Amino acid sequence: MKKKTIVIASHNSGKIKEMVFYLKKNNFNILTAKDFKLKEPEENGQTFIENASIKARYANKKTKKISIADDSGLVIPILHGYPGIYSARLSGKNKNFNLAMKKLNHLFFKKKPNAYYISVLAIAWNKKKIKTFTGKVYGKLIWPPRGNMGFGYDPIFMPYGYNKTFGETKENIKNKISHRALAFKKLIKFLN
Repeated sequence: MKKKTIVIASHNSGKIKEMVFYLKKNNFNILTAKDFKLKEPEENGQTFIENASIKARYANKKTKKISIADDSGLVIPILHGYPGIYSARLSGKNKNFNLAMKKLNHLFFKKKPNAYYISVLAIAWNKKKIKTFTGKVYGKLIWPPRGNMGFGYDPIFMPYGYNKTFGETKENIKNKISHRALAFKKLIKFLN
């Protein structure tokens, strides 16, 4: 059986690594936006679903191949959902998440607020066809950051039921319980 080709519409190396992990197990030929020298489209959506869809549609249109995109972030209810869709932007042009975590710590100083990570996967094919899948993992934020595994806000996010942050969690465990893992379970079921 011929392998299906899927383009990962992302320039984020941490995200790509996780997405390859889930797709490889399902025998896809995996390419990335960089393989096609694609620019990042402007993410001007108001929701994770809109932004994931913008990225997947853009890659599908440019490559004519099945394209998959992830829009994900950290949501803090006591901050009215902030940083939400601005999670990556909070880290600035240089994607400095240490700086982003410090900014957040100033907002929730001395509290350990509840938070959740959300991942929305969008898959686009045949111009107009698109489907989205959502995964969420709930936990709390801690300070100071712990661990240097993972990426983004992982060192300050501790999922419920665990005493380690995602920054301290081994990849094989995180890849089973994360927001992206939950979204991918739904996506893979759809693809099969």
